Amino acid sequence: MKAFRLDDLEAERAANEGAYLQFLRERNMSVGLYALGAGEHDPQKPHHQDEVYVVVSGRASLTVGLETTQVARGSVVYVPAGVAHKFHHISEDLRVLVVFSPPEA
Repeated sequence: MKAFRLDDLEAERAANEGAYLQFLRERNMSVGLYALGAGEHDPQKPHHQDEVYVVVSGRASLTVGLETTQVARGSVVYVPAGVAHKFHHISEDLRVLVVFSPPEA
C-alpha cells in the first residue's frame, strides 16, 4: 500500500516551486497534485492520456472541448485523451488531484 496526505503533498509541491507534483506512478496510471492560484492562467495543452480531475479545494470554470462547467471542492471531471481543456476564471486558489491513464509521459 502507498498512502499520502494532501498537506504533505502540497508542501512538497510548493517546495519544488511548480504547479504540478506527480506523486504516484504505476504501470497503468499516474497521480499528481495540480495547483493554480486565483486569477492565474492555466497553460495546459491536450494530453495523450485520459484524465480524471478531483477538485480538493478552490473554485474555477473548466472548459473541456466545447463544454464549460463550474468546479469546486468535490467536483470530479473526466477529460478524454487529446481533448483541449483549461481551468479559467479561477476565483479561489485551486488544488486538484489528477489521475492519468496510462501514466503521464
